[in-house]
Amino acid sequence: MSSFSVFTPKRVLAAVLGSVFLAIAAPSVSAKSTLRLAPTADLKTLDPLFNTAYITRNHGYMVFDTLFGQDSKGMPQPQMVESWTTSDDGLTWRFTLRDQLQFNDGTPVTSEDSIASIQRWAKKDTLGKLLMQYGAAFKAIDDKTFELTLEQPFGLVLEALSKPSGMPPFILPKRLAETDPNEPITEMVGSGPFLFMQEEWVPGNKVVYEKNPNYVPRSEPADGLAGGKHVSLDRVEWIYIPDANTAVAALQNGEVDMIESVTPDFLPVLEGNSEVKLTPTVASQGMIVPNFANPPFNNPLARQALYHLVNQEEMLAAVGYSGDYATQYCPSMYTCSSPLSTDAGAAPFAKVNIDRAKELLKEAGYQGEKVVILYPTDNVNSPANLVLSEALKSAGVNVDLQAMDWATVASRRLKKDSVADGGWNIFITHGGYFDAGTPVTNPWLSAPCGNGLPGWPCDEKLDELRSQWIAEGDAQKRIELAADIQARAYESVPYVMWGEFKPVMATRGLSNTDLLQFGIPVMWNISK
Repeated sequence: MSSFSVFTPKRVLAAVLGSVFLAIAAPSVSAKSTLRLAPTADLKTLDPLFNTAYITRNHGYMVFDTLFGQDSKGMPQPQMVESWTTSDDGLTWRFTLRDQLQFNDGTPVTSEDSIASIQRWAKKDTLGKLLMQYGAAFKAIDDKTFELTLEQPFGLVLEALSKPSGMPPFILPKRLAETDPNEPITEMVGSGPFLFMQEEWVPGNKVVYEKNPNYVPRSEPADGLAGGKHVSLDRVEWIYIPDANTAVAALQNGEVDMIESVTPDFLPVLEGNSEVKLTPTVASQGMIVPNFANPPFNNPLARQALYHLVNQEEMLAAVGYSGDYATQYCPSMYTCSSPLSTDAGAAPFAKVNIDRAKELLKEAGYQGEKVVILYPTDNVNSPANLVLSEALKSAGVNVDLQAMDWATVASRRLKKDSVADGGWNIFITHGGYFDAGTPVTNPWLSAPCGNGLPGWPCDEKLDELRSQWIAEGDAQKRIELAADIQARAYESVPYVMWGEFKPVMATRGLSNTDLLQFGIPVMWNISK
């Protein structure tokens, strides 16, 4: 047996002490309090492995916990895990859960729960699938300890187990984790800091959470998505308000305490209110997702035509982001604030060229067929759809802009049907910093052929480059490979960037809100 290196929370924290820029002391428990949040969308899907919609991910963080969490520098830190070991050859990992872990029904969290949860996650998530491709096998040693063995070293084990967005590997009871991953779980027995009050859930109106009395937080200060998740609130209510004007008025009148993402047009209004605190979050990247399954975007030339039609400044201006809230032009698929930021492959598409777009569409065989854009009217990105629609029309595209709410988009984009049978060609979304930052966290860069990601991107050369990036141990070579991946992505076009911006959260009467700057509306550590 190879020798092992042992990792504990103290050792990890000491190793990164110089790099951590945010440490928040746990607030004291306040008197009974309720925080009312106006979220960006209506919660319709409870199972966090059933789609990548942020509203479902946010729900997951309320109800569930993870084995590891990423700190403010994106470094994995133990969360439900107390300590772990890894062999020198990187093929054997052993994890020990910390004491007093319970699900919200009072049953203990065990190693078998952890294994079953990871295995279900690995059948759905692209990073989880990669882990399994390296021959991952799991074994419970005892109730608190389990072992992961690999057939070949996989350098992203901890990054996978701490994946913060897309589909985080949340831990749930074994009996629920053994549910077919293609069947959504509706029973919310979680391992996290809040209870989902299912009897009070009113889709289209309200979601309710209460403090989980069985949750035991870590002792370390909160840092990013890691550290102590101390709950000061007794109750959290998500009040769905699709109209931005109504949401802003509700915040100013004290009817809600927080808006998850302020529609940019209303930022000047709130900037003038001394009782409102605006928190710009980490950079997000606008994404236009074409459907590889339906023509004309089953042809890469047609997908490249989209890049020739997108003016990032116009798209951002239409949504309302400018000045300190927007990057004028960003060519990097990893966001321009990422350590991997690069302009590789971007030069041919830096300026709008309608004539070239027409040529590419013609070469792709486009003959005026209807192109369906799924247009959410209640989403912060909604105006970008209108700009894209006009740009496509300027290139002779027959656009069918179909209006609906975002929850319907999140559901309908999963359908692989033809346009004639209710399918689609394009939808617009955005990816936060945690999602877009690397080749394996950026959803549409990390999706291998045969994936279930909406749009179903498939490019074997991109798959090969990504595998090389994962296997490469040299930091400089990984930077070079990341640039190669982006250059290839500009050719195969799994998605098109429409700009980089900083979404803004607004709060009123709340304290200890610094964690919100990471773009996920976590409700731990906040006080009212």
